[in-house]
Amino acid sequence: MTPPTKTLPSGDELPMVGIGTWQLQGDTLAQSVRAGLDAGYAHVDTAEGYHNEATIGEALADYDREDVFLTSKVLPKHLDYESVIASCEASLERLGTDYLDLYLVHWPNPAISLRETLQAMAHLHDEGLVRNVGVSNFSAYQLSTAHHISPVPIAVNQIEYHPWNTQPDVVDYCHETDTVVEAAAPLARTEVFGDPVIQDLSGKYDRSPAQIVLKWAVENDVVVLPKSTSPDHVRANLELFDWDLDDDDHQRIDEIDRERTVYDHPVRDWTGDTYGISQ
Repeated sequence: MTPPTKTLPSGDELPMVGIGTWQLQGDTLAQSVRAGLDAGYAHVDTAEGYHNEATIGEALADYDREDVFLTSKVLPKHLDYESVIASCEASLERLGTDYLDLYLVHWPNPAISLRETLQAMAHLHDEGLVRNVGVSNFSAYQLSTAHHISPVPIAVNQIEYHPWNTQPDVVDYCHETDTVVEAAAPLARTEVFGDPVIQDLSGKYDRSPAQIVLKWAVENDVVVLPKSTSPDHVRANLELFDWDLDDDDHQRIDEIDRERTVYDHPVRDWTGDTYGISQ
């Protein structure tokens, strides 16, 4: 099964369903990636902060590189010009490839100039190391700034998106500016599975809660990046394109009266190793 795609400003095609790899390591990760690619996925998402790029590179070595849309991300502590370039080169080495299809700023970092970061991303693009540039976890305000100053198009904004956190202001701005929305944690790290609406629709359609949630997101024109430690679940998460949610059922999910974030909390932990901001 081959998922539909979104066309990026470069003309590249981004598959609507990708293999998420956050917190996956070792044989579990390799099995997940191989199960997905064998089932018809053509999109793998990782990041230097996931500490799993080398394992993904080993798994991808068994496949035609041109058949896989590969994304990685640079940590916010590495957003100065030289560190962006060094981080990208290190990711390429670990992944065993000479280019990334998409390179994202993993989180905005207010301590480092966004202009400097995007100039480095443009350099990577011009050198052919990165085919498309994007951001992750950017608000509409931050994204509008990036669009205004970036030397290359901002193709993607990867955000927390699921039935309990739809971020309509961000999504609307992305759609207005032809910026593809990718859903990180599209299943709310499985927390949304117990929602009564999702449970009811799962029974009605004889589909797993994951399939109901992913189908809803795709119908909202959002790229999804589900992760699973189970090869069977990886395969099932791609089975979204031979059925549809009724309009009324889709709207029931849109109207779930609950707001909860699972990772993109308004207060950051500046003391950790992600941002590298000292007092």
